[in-house]
Amino acid sequence: MDAGELGSRHLSVAWIEVPAGAEQQLHSHEEAEQAYIVVRGRGVMTSAGDGQELGEGDLAMVSPATDHSVANNGDTDLCILSVQSPPVTLAEVFGSQLAADVAGAYEDDE
Repeated sequence: MDAGELGSRHLSVAWIEVPAGAEQQLHSHEEAEQAYIVVRGRGVMTSAGDGQELGEGDLAMVSPATDHSVANNGDTDLCILSVQSPPVTLAEVFGSQLAADVAGAYEDDE
């Protein structure tokens, strides 16, 4: 649910799948708080230069304007639910190129 979709004014929600060995680009959201909930897999959350191991059921909070990324150091996909408030766009969550790839994947499913 990208910013503005389904009438959302105060939050956005993204499903993130990080393949084994892959890493999300380091990024920040200038105004948005972000919560990551690990649904499946294992990984490392880097926030403000510090790394934290994450596993199924873990919750990680990221303050606004804080550089952060997620890396999958496991053998299977790392699946995360990401919630941001105020809302952000897919490009802000995934990076410009990955957001285009994700949008294209959704279009392929239709």
